[in-house]
Amino acid sequence: MIFTPLKPMLLQTAPKVDLNKSEFIYEPKFDGFRLLLHKNGKQVEIFTRHGNCITEKLPEIVDAAKYMQFEKGILDGEGVVFRDGRTIFDDFSYRGRLSDPLKIKAASLSNPATFVAFDVICKGDIAISEPLIKRKELLKELITPSDRIITTPYFEGYGDQLYEWTKINEWEGIVYKHRDSKYTLDTRSNVWLKAKHWKQLDVVILGYRLNPFALVVGAHFKSMRNKPIAVVEYGLSPEEKQAFLRIAKQIHTAKDRNGIQWIEPHLCCRVQYLERTENHNLRIVTFKGFIFDKKPESCLWVS
Repeated sequence: MIFTPLKPMLLQTAPKVDLNKSEFIYEPKFDGFRLLLHKNGKQVEIFTRHGNCITEKLPEIVDAAKYMQFEKGILDGEGVVFRDGRTIFDDFSYRGRLSDPLKIKAASLSNPATFVAFDVICKGDIAISEPLIKRKELLKELITPSDRIITTPYFEGYGDQLYEWTKINEWEGIVYKHRDSKYTLDTRSNVWLKAKHWKQLDVVILGYRLNPFALVVGAHFKSMRNKPIAVVEYGLSPEEKQAFLRIAKQIHTAKDRNGIQWIEPHLCCRVQYLERTENHNLRIVTFKGFIFDKKPESCLWVS
């Protein structure tokens, strides 16, 4: 199992409901890349949830992991970069894109990453079959928190308060897991749930593609009109797609080599998104509905 790419246990998305159930524990949701950290003595390897080895991209985490208080095992967690007290997805994504050793070394000092451990998959050669609350206790024994490796805080109860705190402080949301849940690889479980803080924005439709179907949407900035800010693949029903295509074919303009059919910016819609990036794009976007009575010039990007 050690140094073999694994598919971790995943969360299901749930609406905000009763968040004070005694059978659940509650954690803030850190915003970065899901990582599995493997250790055997001084050898450390880091894999993404998709099985890609990114050990060389995160030397500061590797160095810290060599001195953790266990000889052999696999930890599950999130790779993040903190800025002003919260995790910034863009910052860790930047670290993931680097491949030049000199740039990686520089970024490990200027833009250091942290591994936030929240579970133990195995210790030694033995997979941990204990309930989650027992695995949390084991995790505390294995890790002495440092700047580069920490454990995620968790709360038994107080889920509503944690949800509101993460909303006020602009965190992604919260995670809640059944305290007796077992760890099952390559499973999306209904005993591991997440509640995110979604936002909405009215946007102008600038174009579309057919395979797979998606809308290209934009907004007006102070210095630019009709700037593309997202490609929206999810949320449209088959009926909405067909209705849109009947209207769109009347206002076609150019078609580019990437298969985007651009249209005159006359149609507006509302989208749901998780966050805005520093490059003025929306992240994790879903279509919520057309807005036929809205003027495109009123679709503004407001900071």
